[in-house]
Amino acid sequence: MALAAARSHVGRVRSDNQDSGYAGAHLFVVADGMGGHAGGDVASALTIRRLRDADHEHASPEEALDDLKGMIQSAGEKLQSTMREHPELVGMGTTVSGIVRVGDRMAIAHIGDSRIYRYRVGALTQITTDHTFVQKLVEAGRITREEAETHPRRNVVMRVLGNIETHPEVDGLIEDALPGDRWLVCSDGLSGVVGESRLAQLLGQRRDAGATADRLVQEALSHGAPDNVTVVIVDVDESPDSSVEPQTVGSAASEIDYDAAEPEATPMSLTQLLLHPVQARQQPAYEHFEPESEEYLAELLAEHRRWKLRRRITWTVGVALAVIAVVAGALGFYAWTQTHYFVGANDAGYVTIYQGVQSDVGPIVLSSEVQVTDIELSELTEFEQQRIEQTINADSLDAANQIVDRLEVSSP
Repeated sequence: MALAAARSHVGRVRSDNQDSGYAGAHLFVVADGMGGHAGGDVASALTIRRLRDADHEHASPEEALDDLKGMIQSAGEKLQSTMREHPELVGMGTTVSGIVRVGDRMAIAHIGDSRIYRYRVGALTQITTDHTFVQKLVEAGRITREEAETHPRRNVVMRVLGNIETHPEVDGLIEDALPGDRWLVCSDGLSGVVGESRLAQLLGQRRDAGATADRLVQEALSHGAPDNVTVVIVDVDESPDSSVEPQTVGSAASEIDYDAAEPEATPMSLTQLLLHPVQARQQPAYEHFEPESEEYLAELLAEHRRWKLRRRITWTVGVALAVIAVVAGALGFYAWTQTHYFVGANDAGYVTIYQGVQSDVGPIVLSSEVQVTDIELSELTEFEQQRIEQTINADSLDAANQIVDRLEVSSP
């Protein structure tokens, strides 16, 4: 049974795959090239090819972490030199999320918005933190995680490898690895469309690593897959399997073409629109990188405040219109009930003409006495008494009076 597997798919909308992934004996990593920038596929491919050199045994997790972070920075330098040699690629960048296993520890390095999850004893935990604008808003308590999923700036990445930053900060941490743990490294093509509860469910089905990776990709495709999807699964056994056949997927698995023009996104087909209307309507723009400058953050925060205000106004107007519609409907219904009459008996036992309808709505009474006759219910024939007790409907007051006039009194 394979303990690790890597899979990558172009998705249902994009026409090229700008993701790259790698699963080896010790190293497991995903790089998501920046969509919308020239050479996103080049950026992810160059990065993965550089990081593959970290797939070897390390003396300690601390050494592995330093090695992985150093190679990520080295890959960033390679991207910078490539952009100088190929000006048409200026602006390319990539996320990187990688793990190096050292015995029962995991050395983790991360930059961007690809993610690393750990599934342990039925619980899924996101290990990395997204370097995005909306994540900053979540951490500041300005929005919820649910609001972040539909925020108009959810695709603004604040930190990536390459692009215009020469030496961006790379997050690093070390986590324990227990037998039975299952680790997932993925691009946002998966995490952006498949919720964590569903990810946990699929990871918990205990298929082998390859079958699980295939199933996760299919799940993203079933949700419309508007972005490339790359998945790396790592199952923790008692010890790493150094005999694992390394797998390279996505752009890094093919020859790098520095001269290829960036293709346009493929329009959604009619089938896509019918089967995945939500994804079709909310299809995100290409990921967009902006540096973490104070000026730009201030601009984004000002835009966010305007967005919140628009949402609040829209919500308030919507609620007001709903209340008006309910009140108008209630008034209209009440007015309609008052065009009806019926003949019944009051509490004193006298035949009475009522305006309205027999039914009440909660505490609201929909009928009222308009005329109490001098006819006692007990004076009527048994048949007429039953009719009056069940009430007799009338279309008008005159019609109600005619019903009263036709009532038969019992013989003395």
